[in-house]
Amino acid sequence: MRVLLRESDPVRLGFLQALLRDAGLSPLLLDGHISAVEGRIGAFPQRLAVPEPEAAAAEAVLREAGEWRD
Repeated sequence: MRVLLRESDPVRLGFLQALLRDAGLSPLLLDGHISAVEGRIGAFPQRLAVPEPEAAAAEAVLREAGEWRD
């Protein structure tokens, strides 16, 4: 798995997951349990990842949408 980004905003995470799914990719949200345990106050960002073979395509999708942060 390749981690694309770390994010605390659940709305942005949902949007990015939808972008990647619409492109035919398989995003996976990591650290959701720890985020829920801490009350979703943003102390522990969640990680958005994709399978390694999809990493380049996922980065291209996020760049095209203006959502890639170097």
